[in-house]
Amino acid sequence: MLPANAKVDFGASPLMFYYEVTQACDLLCQHCRASAQPAPDPAELDETHARSLLNQVATFPQPPVVVMTGGDPLKRPDLLDLIRHARNQGLQVALTPSATPLATFEALARAKEAGVSCLGISLDGADAATHDAFRGWEGSFLRTMQMLRDARRLELPVQVNTTVTRRNSHQIDAMAELFTAEQIMMWSVFFLVPVGRGELEQRIEPAEYEDVFEKLWRHSHRQPYAIKTTEAPHYRRYVLERHGDPLAEPSGSRPPSRPRRAPLGVGDGKGVMFVSHTGGIYPAGFLPLLCGRFPS
Repeated sequence: MLPANAKVDFGASPLMFYYEVTQACDLLCQHCRASAQPAPDPAELDETHARSLLNQVATFPQPPVVVMTGGDPLKRPDLLDLIRHARNQGLQVALTPSATPLATFEALARAKEAGVSCLGISLDGADAATHDAFRGWEGSFLRTMQMLRDARRLELPVQVNTTVTRRNSHQIDAMAELFTAEQIMMWSVFFLVPVGRGELEQRIEPAEYEDVFEKLWRHSHRQPYAIKTTEAPHYRRYVLERHGDPLAEPSGSRPPSRPRRAPLGVGDGKGVMFVSHTGGIYPAGFLPLLCGRFPS
């Protein structure tokens, strides 16, 4: 969460730093950006280089939030050591575990003890049939719901990530109500970016975007959690056409339980930085434009 008076110079510091600690994952998600595989890449940054990378992240004028992602970060044996190292450098750490048998209450508790302050959990359907077809594993939906319950027990704030495609665009209302019951912090709605295995998925049609926008706009007025979109710059147009302010809460005042939204300007390469499991530096995980390499 951002302090009320936070001002970030995105020319000097990213707001969010995504570190793909591994590309290993036991799921076969249909829209996976990383085209993750069960085994880690032999060229994956080792612990020494990973620590050095985190040391450099800590030198930004305003250190960003570090999101340890994957693949499935729980498949990296030294994950807890990397979390502790990041915290020792003064970095805030978020984690995006995959909904597999590795994501137990004990694993999440160890992550919190090591220093994780919030979780990113993916849920791509309001029912098991829809979500499990997305994830390529029967049981992923039930594991995801258990992870949400475990996070509440651990008092770990959760951002739920949903990718909208032709598979689930009709379930926006059902998912919105489901997340209310789960007491999440934020719903981050991604509109399919055709990279990785996502090249084979079906994006929704233009008219369907307008329908989804209407539902998101409506829920943004009534749900206790924040809603943000990714790969939907035209949602800003939708809000403006309804005389709303894309930078403000719809009601003009933000409930105390709702986190402050990121300021205008966050985007690929401007507020966001992504480093791959092999040290490739990108504007974002969804923009495979190599800008450099760590170590150089």
